[in-house]
Amino acid sequence: MVTKEDVMEVLKKCYDPEIPINIVDLGLVYDVDVEGDRAHIKMTLTTPGCPMAAMIVDNVRQKVESIDGIKKAEVELVWDPPWTPDRISKK
Repeated sequence: MVTKEDVMEVLKKCYDPEIPINIVDLGLVYDVDVEGDRAHIKMTLTTPGCPMAAMIVDNVRQKVESIDGIKKAEVELVWDPPWTPDRISKK
């Protein structure tokens, strides 16, 4: 069975092309929920008008759907709370 942690590990391979930090450490992923063979990812972007939005969302969906045991990944973009640089991991 796929876990939230499994999905988070895969999401660390997704990057905002304008910033050389993965989307997890960048603080863009707000929540991950896995139910059976479905994953729901709630995330944001650095700005609502991000020109790379479609590419980032597609990349997230494709990477999560490549996990054995996940057939469908839904990506929900949210804007509350808004992203700020304070969300970047200190690691």
